[in-house]
Amino acid sequence: MFGIGFPELILIFAVALIVVGPGKLPDLARALGRGLAEFRKATGDLKETFEQDETVREIKKEFHSAQSQLLLEQGTRDKGFEKTGKAAASPPREPSGEGTAQTPGATPTPQRSPGATVAERSDETIEEPPASDPPAEKQ
Repeated sequence: MFGIGFPELILIFAVALIVVGPGKLPDLARALGRGLAEFRKATGDLKETFEQDETVREIKKEFHSAQSQLLLEQGTRDKGFEKTGKAAASPPREPSGEGTAQTPGATPTPQRSPGATVAERSDETIEEPPASDPPAEKQ
């Protein structure tokens, strides 16, 4: 580590024993161990902070790259509009569920006519027409 071998450690221990005395040496060793543990914890937290900072930088870089790519594509479409006077053809979109959010892996919900209610009995589905007037409230 620092070029300190076993003979050097024995010399340091002997000097500490003479200077501090045998009564206080265990307390000194305990305090030194706690200080070393606190130092290791602080350096670990610092390393973690640097790693998080690096991750944030990478995410920002990807975001700016995607943003500039989108702006480039938008600029290309705008130039096509200026030259022809017509909007550039956009890529075809996949049909959506008309405002219904689908969870990946979920079975799609069947499309129903507006206002129809569905009563399910065993395996069959029955569509009922909407009621003309809602029931009157009783007071």
